Amino acid sequence: MSTSNDPETIEFGGPATYRIVVQGALSETSRRRFAGMTIERTQGDGATLRTTLVGHVRDQAELRGVLDAIYGLHLSVIAVERCNND
Repeated sequence: MSTSNDPETIEFGGPATYRIVVQGALSETSRRRFAGMTIERTQGDGATLRTTLVGHVRDQAELRGVLDAIYGLHLSVIAVERCNND
């Protein structure tokens, strides 16, 4: 997958699929906040747990809501990647 950090080529408009990686694990209660997203827990470096969320996001406002929910759970964001346009 090719990515570019050039601000001229990044589109923030419509819907897309995003992959978000956070440090830590989500409880069952916390998982409900991210309904519709695929959630996978993996082992990171050493004994660190990581959680990957992948799902359809309608727009930047919805993406902000997902990131705000992660922030509210006190999880550190490792990566946010736009996978494709839907």
